[in-house]
This record gives sequence, structure tokens and C-alpha cells, in this order.
Amino acid sequence: MIPHIRHIDTTAPLYLEFIEQLQQQGFGGDTSPDYANRVVQSTDNSIYQMLPQAVVYPASVEDLMLIARLSSLPRFSRLRMSPRGGGTGTNGQSLSDGLIVDTSRHMNRIIEINAKERWVRVQGGVVKDQLNAALKPYGLFFAPELSTSNRATIGGMINTDASGQGSCLYGKTRDHVLELRSVLLDGSFWESKPLSDAKLQKIQAREDLVGEVHRLVDAIYSDKKELIEARFPKLNRCLTGYDLAHIRDEKGRFNLNSVLCGSEGSLAFIAEAKLNVLPIPKYSALVNVKYDSFESSLRDAKALMAWGPTSLETVDSRVLNLAMGDIVWDSVSDYFPHHEGEPDIQGINLVEYTGDDETQLRADVAVLVAHLEQVSGQPGRSFGHTVVFGAAEIGKIWGMRKKAVGLLGNAEGDRRPIPFVEDTAVPPENLADFIMEFRAVLDARGLTYGMFGHVDAGVLHVRPAIDMKDPAQEGLVREVTDEVVRLTQKYKGLLWGEHGKGVRSEYSPEFFGELYPELQRIKGAFDPHNQLNPGKIATPMIDGAELLKIDGVPTRGQHDRQVGEAVRKSYDSAMNCNGNGACFNYDPNDAMCPSWKGTRERIHSPKGRASLVREWLRLMSNQGVDLNDASAQVRRSSFIGGLPQRIRNSLRKRRGEYDFSNEVHSSMMGCLACKSCVGQCPIKVNVPDFRARFLEVYYGRYLRPLKDYVVGSLEYMIPTLARFPGPYNWVMDNMLVKRFFRSQIGMVDSPSISTLDLQSSLRRRGIELATPEQVASLSEAQRSKAVVIVQDAFTSYFETGLVLDLVDLLSRLGFYVLVAPFRPNGKPLHVHGFMGAFEKAAQRNAQMLNALADSGLPLVGIDPSMTLTYRQEYAYALATDKLPPVRLVQEWLVEQQAVLEAAGKSMPAGHFKLLAHCTEKTSAAPSIRNWQQIFSAMGQRLELLAVGCCGMSGTYGHESANLETSRRIYDLSWREPVNDAENHERLLATGYSCRSQVKRLDDQEVPHPVQALLEQLCQARV
Repeated sequence: MIPHIRHIDTTAPLYLEFIEQLQQQGFGGDTSPDYANRVVQSTDNSIYQMLPQAVVYPASVEDLMLIARLSSLPRFSRLRMSPRGGGTGTNGQSLSDGLIVDTSRHMNRIIEINAKERWVRVQGGVVKDQLNAALKPYGLFFAPELSTSNRATIGGMINTDASGQGSCLYGKTRDHVLELRSVLLDGSFWESKPLSDAKLQKIQAREDLVGEVHRLVDAIYSDKKELIEARFPKLNRCLTGYDLAHIRDEKGRFNLNSVLCGSEGSLAFIAEAKLNVLPIPKYSALVNVKYDSFESSLRDAKALMAWGPTSLETVDSRVLNLAMGDIVWDSVSDYFPHHEGEPDIQGINLVEYTGDDETQLRADVAVLVAHLEQVSGQPGRSFGHTVVFGAAEIGKIWGMRKKAVGLLGNAEGDRRPIPFVEDTAVPPENLADFIMEFRAVLDARGLTYGMFGHVDAGVLHVRPAIDMKDPAQEGLVREVTDEVVRLTQKYKGLLWGEHGKGVRSEYSPEFFGELYPELQRIKGAFDPHNQLNPGKIATPMIDGAELLKIDGVPTRGQHDRQVGEAVRKSYDSAMNCNGNGACFNYDPNDAMCPSWKGTRERIHSPKGRASLVREWLRLMSNQGVDLNDASAQVRRSSFIGGLPQRIRNSLRKRRGEYDFSNEVHSSMMGCLACKSCVGQCPIKVNVPDFRARFLEVYYGRYLRPLKDYVVGSLEYMIPTLARFPGPYNWVMDNMLVKRFFRSQIGMVDSPSISTLDLQSSLRRRGIELATPEQVASLSEAQRSKAVVIVQDAFTSYFETGLVLDLVDLLSRLGFYVLVAPFRPNGKPLHVHGFMGAFEKAAQRNAQMLNALADSGLPLVGIDPSMTLTYRQEYAYALATDKLPPVRLVQEWLVEQQAVLEAAGKSMPAGHFKLLAHCTEKTSAAPSIRNWQQIFSAMGQRLELLAVGCCGMSGTYGHESANLETSRRIYDLSWREPVNDAENHERLLATGYSCRSQVKRLDDQEVPHPVQALLEQLCQARV
């Protein structure tokens, strides 16, 4: 019997008392001492894992002041806190075993935009891309560029002094900070900005913490000026955090922000910032240069800088090959062609030009191109290049480069490229030699690695592949890091060039030298009890205050190795999550991840769910439970035999008896199973897969809700129910029945069964149900034009007209159409964790479809979600068995170009706008372009609208518990285009669930692309 999980690390009484005091004194945000939220916040994008005591989500500056004021009381002096934004750090910057203060949930407002003076004021939780989206209508942007810009917060950028692409031109985050509004640990609220000596003296005269820190920092700068000048390196990516070298700006003004920027939340809470913003360059170009070795790309980069680009980035072949296997490659493949006779690409340089004078920009590009053509093929030079003009197309390539960070974690096997020495900075002229020695360090230990970065700034990201679950390999972190520290000092560089210090603060004394005690004095003034993010950058000079060590902090590998190898393999798509946080994408028009966007709760994100499942597996393993055996046991046991125990456990759950499995279950039930994570996560975290596995085991212990049986049996019941659609629809439309279903079954808004009978309608059209015997009887002429439509429950029985419209369209185009007999696809069973039943359904359906496919006829499906099940969920269910080769209808139809063009000659022109299905966009991205190609071939224009998820996703939106979240998700990106009068009669949608949601929430009918083409074709025949 599967046990409860009661034995967890509970929150310490000190933190529970602190949270209670917060609530009693009017804290306006949220507090979460529950284990699930703590687990989700225990990791970032680093190798480390630290379980916090609790998480709080302040809603205002007043909340931050209350936190600081309470923490300064003597009874809370041992309380530890860490500010947190997007949680994308690669060095454990925001990890803590104390209290996490997460500003991203509520403090994410853009307060003011002053376009005339080119500045903005924002709260710390604003995401960088969110800010730039708001600035774009003004022709402005916030310059520091990051690979994590769609989820990194401004507060986090300030705390790590973030930078990235283009830093040689635009600098780092602190170069754009005009003012900071911070909360100090005595509860005071302070606005820091450049100060004249007169204003500084007035502040220094204050008898409070503000006065003290201004006196101290100014005195250190005055007393140690020569040492600071000698010690701090003259690099684009100079030392950040407690930056003594820039206490005085170029005008001689005192600026405390040079200490605060990059301090990683160890000095104060950053509440708001006034930021400098810049005009968006009007024109841009990107030259993509190919090399036959990575060393050549590095060494040639120095020469390319002489041609004056805005930025220059490099990517090695390992990263490029990973990109080629990802959804992102579909958008950029044309820019990296491989011509016959060319060597394989082993490195690329991306050389960008920007400016407001198009003539000058094109002239600059032409000069570089002439140079590249002149040296092409010479030893150590490039062998080919492409040029791209325009921000939209260039953005696609930078999107690929950004995704490289996460893609490196998607290597095969247990050895995964990990960040721990990945952002060294050396003078650019030393970079190639430095990297060659760096590679020698890794090669000597037999490590593989990926490299990419900012060669113009002398910063390269290097991620060695190590299996952190292996204690022997884990020791390489210390061994390699010590060697890299030696190398960076040899080449006059830094260990931390971009991603902050975090746990690697261990090396601060070595790099700061005699100045390190001055950093300690600054830390002691701001934080005398070492409460704010202790162990990072510097410690106050008090007993017991020590810097963290790179091999002294718990790692994710140490947790994961507690899970048996076979179980890890079964749940690999959760175990392999590396915390890169791509699922925290703020963009409402992006499909990733709707439940996160609809709730803003991190437990309802792919990373959150993967974290919870990893912990569930660990805790189960520590209690001696093999989850693979548990799954097999569930499948073997009878429903009746285990019923008494499930009833008892469910009653205990209602009485509040603790079981961590219930927290995991709550998170899983918020998932839409849309599979956007599978396509968009660079690690391919597959929440629907491990969710289904979890639910199977969970419901071996607890009672299932009735709705699961209703949904799971839908495909089996629907053929019978469809024989009498009138009575069924009347019953489902009855108010009393609706109330009963909502309150007792957990379902709302049941769709109506079509009153059209598919089989009789097909017979009237002379269309046969495809059987191997019937297919064998086809003539050669029929076979050459034949296509088989594979039915799914939703279109065949709820949108029968769509199936018939597809039949009519294909018939009018001259194809010989057959329809496969209906068999349950099994996807609803998988979604709800009926894994045994799903595998049986998949095997039966695959047998029938493979028999048809063996005849050589193409099989096509209509609904994206159901059709893509054949290549995704079936891959697990059928193991080594043959997958039925069912294609999306557009994937097949796009290959019939001659037929389409012939039909299009007599069709009236039309302009349509497509709302694509999430699963289709993220798991079969090229198929969306296929629709455009089909429409174009038939003389039609098809525009793709950028929208996220509609919020329905199968039956998710029909479940009572999800109704409000479903509506919120729909409102984020669908409601506006659906109700835009300009789109009237032009909108098309590929997903059944999407069309159902529009009908339900906006009472509008949105046709399928097939129906639009059929209508246009019919007009041509009139």
C-alpha cells in the first residue's frame, strides 16, 4: 500500500511567528509556509537546491517596510531573508534556507513612462520584456539584453547588475539606473540617486541608518581610492556589487546605487527604480558568419570587431546542433544553409549593426561582407555567411541565441551541461587564448561542453556536462572551478562577468584582496545581523558569518540521487528540469504556460510541477516505495478490492490529515495538458506525461472524482449517445441537470452533440469507411488520389459538419476520400491518468490505423490535439511498436501544390486570420506555416495572429474547478482579437477546443481553415 507522505521538513517556529506577526500587522500580500511553495522556490537555474522556510509575496512598498521593520526586532534577529524576482539566476543568488521575499507576483506595475525625458519608473517585479512591450509604442526600449528577458524582473536585473548582448554599446543595468527606491533593514524607505557634495553632507549628518551608510561608503572611497583604482579591473564587465570603483560618477557625484546594483539583495529590498530608456534603432542588420572550427570563430571575432558592429556573439556547434533539434530552428533555418561541398558548421559569429541612417547601415554591412568574401575559405576564416535586414527577422535569430542557454541542458544522457563556471570575463584580446586553456582544463577531464557568448565583451558561457547525481562527478565542480579561477587571474579577468556571484562568492576575498574587509564593513552597516541573503558577496564581521562554499550548499543532484534509477527514467521529463524558468514567460500572446499566466502561482508552472514531482519521488523513495511497482500494482488491482482503503484515505484527507501527495495533486489539477511545455521548454519538460503517471498512482490511494470517469469514458459512450442527439442535448441544456453536473459531477457547459449523422451523410456522398479489404479493392487511379480521414470524437460527433466540409473540400479538389472507422483515441484517458486503459486503447487504435497505413494510403487527422497524440503520447504507450503515421491535414495537403494552384486560379481572393491551437504551434510548428502555404497556393492570404492559449484545452475549461481560470486565460489574449470588428468574418481556428471556447464565452462561430477554403472554392464554382 502506498503510504502518506507526512515526514517533511516543517517550517521553523520562528518563521511561523514572523508570518503571523506580518498578518496581524496588516500585511497586504500573500504568505505561503506550505511545503509545495517552499519546494518550488528551492531551486533556480543553478545546480543548487535550498529549501526555504516560507515564501511571502509583498503587494506594496508598505509590505516591504513591514517585513524589514519586523525583522529588525531582537526576537527576529536570527531570521534570514532573500529577495527574489524571476528566479533565473545560475549561481543560487536568490536561494535561501530562510524566508523568500518574492516581488514578482504583485509588485509588477509600470508606474510612469516619461517619453519626452526618456525615463520610466517601475516596480521591481516588472519583467524586462513587459517593460519593452510598453515602451515600444513610444519608440523606446530598456537596453540591457538578457537571454531570460521574457521572465527576468527589473529588480533581479538590478540585484545582479545584469547585462548581455550589446553591452559594449549599452553597458550594464546600473548604467541605466537613474534612481532606486529601496527599503533598508530598519524599515526606512530611501531614494538613492547621484548626489552633489552639499547634498551628501546633509545626508551624512543624519543620525540613522541612511546617514551611517552614506558616511561609511564615502569614507571607504576616500581612504582607499588608490587601492580601488589598482584592484578593480578595467573591463566592460567590471566587478559589480559593492562596486567601490564607481562610487563617484564621471561628474564627481556620490552615487550609492553603485553599491546597491549587483548586491544580490544582500543590502536592501529594491522596491522601485527610475530607469533611463533609449530610442529603438530604426534600422538593423545581422550578418551570420559560418566557420569550420570554434577556435576560428573566436579568433576571427577580434578582427570582425574592427568593422564597428553594435554587438558580436558567438555560438559553437554543440549549441547550434541542439537548436536544430528544437522548435526554434523552424524560424531560422533559412539563415544557416548548408551548401554542397561546404564543411560542417563548427562555430558561428552573429555580427549586428544598428542605426538610424539606413544608407550608412547598409554601407557598413557591405564593407563587412566584402571583407568576408575576400577572406572566405582562408585558414582560420569563415567559409560562408548570410545577411538579414529588419528587426522582426533578426529577432528570430536572437531568439534562437537566447534559447541556447536552456538548450544546453537538453543533452542526451545523465551528463548535462550545467552552469558553474559559465560567465568568466577577460579582456577581449585575451579571450581566444583564455578559452583554449579553458578547453584544455575540460578536455583533460574528459568533459564535453557547449560554448556561446559575447565575444565583443570578452565573456563566454561555458557549460561542462556533469552528472550531478554521481558523487564522483560532483567533485569536479570544485576541481574545475579552482582551475578556472587561476586562469581568469592569469588573463586579468573575472570569474563573474555577467550572472552574479551567488554561491561562488567564496572567491570574493581572492578577487577583492585587501578591499574585501571594506566590503564586510559595508555589509555590516546595512545588515548588522547578516539577515539579508547571507553568505553572498560579503559577510559582516560577526561570529559565525561565513561565505557559502560551492561544495558546501546542497545540490539538486544530491536530492535526485535518492530516487532509484528506474524511477528516474520513468519520470525523466520531470527529473531533467534544470530550472531555466522558460515557463515563466510573461507574454500573454505566447502559448507557454497558460496555467502560470492565469494564476501567477509558481506551483502552476511546468518548473513548479516538475519540482513537486521530483520531491514526491524523493520522499516516496525514502519511504521505500518504488513508484514503478506502485503503478503496476494499481493496474493489477481491482476497482472494488481497493475501494474501502481509498474511501478511508479520502475521508482522512477531508479531515485535514496531511499528505504531501495532496499538494502535488492540487498543482497537477491546474494543468491544462496543452503540451506547450513539451514544445517550448528547452529541456522538453513534459508535464502531461508525468502528470498522468502521478494521477495513476495517486488515485490508487484516493477516490477519483466522478468527472474523471465521465471524461475518460466519453470516447466510448459518444457513438451510442450520438444515435439520439435530441434527448441528450435537451437533458444537457436543462438547468436542473446543469446544476447537478456542476455541483455533483464537476462539469459545466457540456457541448451539444451534432444532429448530423456522420455515417449516413457519408453514404449520401458515396464515401466509404476505410477497411483493409475495401482499400485493397481500389483501382490504381483511385489509389493515386486517395486519402483517409482519421476520426476523432470531438469533430466526428460535436462538429460533424466540419468532417463533412473536409470531405467535400478534398472531393472537389479531386481526391478520392475515405474515412477510417471511429476508434477511441485515448487522449482523455491519458489526461486523467487512466494509464492502463489508455495503453489498451492506443494499442487497439494503432493496430487498426497501421493496417490502413500499410496499404500505402496517407492518413490525416483534423483536430491538432487528438492527431498529435499519435506521435507523442502513443510513443510512450506503444514503446517499440509501430506508431500510426497520422499527419495533420495541412501537413499532407501542403504537398499537393499542383492541385491547390489549379483550384486557386478560379477562386476569389480572400484575407483570413488564423488563431492556431497551442499544441499545434508548439509541437508541430512547421504545420502552421503549412496553412499559409496552402492558402497562398489557392490565391488566399492567411495572417497568423499572435495569441496564447484559449483556456479550454480539451475538457479543462468544462470542469467546474477550472472555470474562472479558463476565463482569465481566454481574456489574456483571445477575447480582444475575437471581438475586434476588423476581424469579423475573417477569423479561423484550427482547434476544436478553441472554437468551443469562443462559442461559449463570446457566442461567436469561428470556422476551421478547411471551411474557409471550401467556401471560397464554392464561390469559384458558381
